[in-house]
Amino acid sequence: MHVADPHEQRVEKTIVLSVQDATALGEQALQNIGFSREEARIIAANLVDAELCGYRALGLPRILTIAEHPRMKKARSPLKIVHETPVSALIDGGNHIGFYAVHRGTEMAIEKARTNRFALVGIHNSYMSGRNAYYLEMIARAGFVGMHLACGGPVVVPLGGMTNAFGTNPIAFGLPGDPDPMIFDMATSALNSGDVILAERLKQLLPEGAAIDASGLATRDPAAVRAGGGILPFGGHKGYGLSLTIQALCLLAGAALPQGRVQEAAFLFMVFDPGLLIPAEQFKQYLADLLECVRSTPRQPGVDEIRIPSERAFRDRARRRVEGIAFERRLYDRIKAL
Repeated sequence: MHVADPHEQRVEKTIVLSVQDATALGEQALQNIGFSREEARIIAANLVDAELCGYRALGLPRILTIAEHPRMKKARSPLKIVHETPVSALIDGGNHIGFYAVHRGTEMAIEKARTNRFALVGIHNSYMSGRNAYYLEMIARAGFVGMHLACGGPVVVPLGGMTNAFGTNPIAFGLPGDPDPMIFDMATSALNSGDVILAERLKQLLPEGAAIDASGLATRDPAAVRAGGGILPFGGHKGYGLSLTIQALCLLAGAALPQGRVQEAAFLFMVFDPGLLIPAEQFKQYLADLLECVRSTPRQPGVDEIRIPSERAFRDRARRRVEGIAFERRLYDRIKAL
């Protein structure tokens, strides 16, 4: 397989889409592969927001991955609450895609936090939830502090291993602030699985030191990673330990309930009113003061600014809402063909 180095100078044929056109493209393609109008609206909003924020691998090309996913061929059933208390809910996602099931779980967590100032919500029997910052922004803009953990089917090897044992297992936080919340969202793997899939579609190489092939040897070929290889955890033993802990905590969200397997997808939210500890407005002011202290730190030579997590995404989103979304024509054509 010939793959092009993404650092080489090359010109991509692109098409620029407005937010409205990108949304219409996504919604129509999603309805055509079997989603209802409401499901397509919720999924497309997540994907288009990822495009706006600059996360290409988590944007509209995911529709192709959704269409190819084997669970799309299985029957779906309505979301069901398996266990509930005033401050918690365990939700069976009914084999609905995570873009929809996790969105509904987020709404439930916010509703419970509004009523009881605290919520713990787990979702299982679902898959592919997209960019976790999207859900944390919903929570933070509603005035709550949120933490989200997610685990998935094995695509990441443990430290020193040759066989996949974890999902990319992200952890994300959302903190309410003015005018925008602070959002931090990271996978515990060296790459997002969406990055690998997109690199294979575009015939690009992966970064050095991020993945292995089926023989356990370092590779930059995304096809080799998907054909029996695996993604490495980030940061050696630290990323490995964090990934394992997230996989374990997501058992509380019911990861093992549908199939009895402990290496399945699940999603866990903890949401609370900052006013449980200090007045909410005082917390926002303290957070603003902290972020300003960080921004004003003396910079190393050649560094223009010290950025806060989520600031770059918010800036890019505002800019692309005006300028439009540059999209690879070959991927646009494939989505359009759906």
